[in-house]
Amino acid sequence: MEATLSRTDELSLSQRIDRMHARDRAGLLVFVVVLWGTLLFALFSVWPFISIPAMRVILSVACGLVLVFNTAAIIAMLRHYVEDKHFIYGLDIKHLDEMRRRRG
Repeated sequence: MEATLSRTDELSLSQRIDRMHARDRAGLLVFVVVLWGTLLFALFSVWPFISIPAMRVILSVACGLVLVFNTAAIIAMLRHYVEDKHFIYGLDIKHLDEMRRRRG
């Protein structure tokens, strides 16, 4: 059974998609900030206990790589979401509406 959408339903759907996308963007931004804070805190917390200079370099490079690659992956994911947000969030909204309708 295929539902037809009126112009107001389409606007409502578009607004809901934009709200979901904005929430995801905000959540990912918070996640990146927390990730950077956590890893840098851990690095600086253990720094005084590392007496071997080579280990400090290895730990710094590893921490930097984790931060750069995770941040780049999240940015790439956000770009992909912008391109396909109507498909991605449209399906989510459709399923959420169906679950709400079945509940009651």
